[in-house]
Amino acid sequence: MIALEEAQARLLALATIAETVEVDLNQAHGRWARRNVLARRTQPAAHLSAMDGYAIRFADLPGPWRIIGESAAGSQFAGAVSAGDAIRIFTGAIVPDGADTVIVQEDVTQEGDMLRLSGDGPAKMGAHIRTRGGDFSEGNVVISAGQRLNPAHIGLAAMAGHRTLPVARRLQVALISTGDELVPPGTATAIDQIPSSNAPMLAALLSTMPVDVRDCGIVADNLTAMADALKSAEDCDIIVTLGGASVGDHDLVKPALEALGASFDFWKVAMRPGKPVMAGKLGPAIVLGLPGNPVSAYVTANLFLIPLIAHRAGAGDPLPRREVVRLASSLPANGARLDHIRARLVEGEAAFIGVNDSAMLAALASADVLIVRQPGAPAAEKGSLAEIVRLPYQFS
Repeated sequence: MIALEEAQARLLALATIAETVEVDLNQAHGRWARRNVLARRTQPAAHLSAMDGYAIRFADLPGPWRIIGESAAGSQFAGAVSAGDAIRIFTGAIVPDGADTVIVQEDVTQEGDMLRLSGDGPAKMGAHIRTRGGDFSEGNVVISAGQRLNPAHIGLAAMAGHRTLPVARRLQVALISTGDELVPPGTATAIDQIPSSNAPMLAALLSTMPVDVRDCGIVADNLTAMADALKSAEDCDIIVTLGGASVGDHDLVKPALEALGASFDFWKVAMRPGKPVMAGKLGPAIVLGLPGNPVSAYVTANLFLIPLIAHRAGAGDPLPRREVVRLASSLPANGARLDHIRARLVEGEAAFIGVNDSAMLAALASADVLIVRQPGAPAAEKGSLAEIVRLPYQFS
């Protein structure tokens, strides 16, 4: 067995970043910028008023002023401001030449075309003006390579003059569920059968990722059937097997991969849940074997599959980040493997939900963090510090 950190590093080392494509802004959300994005324009492109009021020269305070025109957004004043002049100006309008300050309308009184100070007035030159280039200037890096694109990035790219963004192409991910005991969700079950829950669970987990998921269905515990299913998914970027990766007589993923000439990088990770994790390659496809127990499948998908996809999609930092919080309850000493204990954050503290069995989905559904316990860690008291990983995976 190898440590979690080594297994994650080796898995990512198997993968190359997918080819870069240009996509429309409305397709870029949730993907990663593949190169620095430079502003094609300056924003604001001119000095703009931040308030409704009057554009004046600061040196002319305390007035009075003569109103000589108006400047509105999209309709600027064509002349210039001289000593004693004022321009009626609205939010977002260009500040005319000669003016260096905006006095808000609440601080003045208008009598015909004359303007008089009735309030405190601006405290300094440049008050209520958004300066040219105050947001960004042409040539500035507005989005860095490796950043995940959120809605604000999309708006920023549009404001910076872009209609498309460079991202990695969408990845093709195959999910193969294994086991004679599995039946499709919604099907009546005999006493020795269970609904197949892992594939729909992982498909939901991947729904925010730039991937197309192919559910290859349930494969019986038969070597030929398993080999056929794997071969049918060879055209995908990532093949995920769910169950069948251990060492029992009915665990046929590894023998089927061997029969197809696959290469293996690691098999078994010193962690709980999720010890029987396997990684290798079948042709150009990366094969990731995850455990069949639902909690184990979910935890290992968060720790391995999501980082693998993020890495291939161009993420600058694809691994889950750990945070430090206080424990809301005490925990016993840990065993020999790295443990991930299901818990909930309650007022900023991690509260153990009381069930840590790798097959209990009801308990998993109530968890929003994993408490990370190092091998051999001593008992931890309530209020002591502990590392957590959020569920589902939280990107930096």
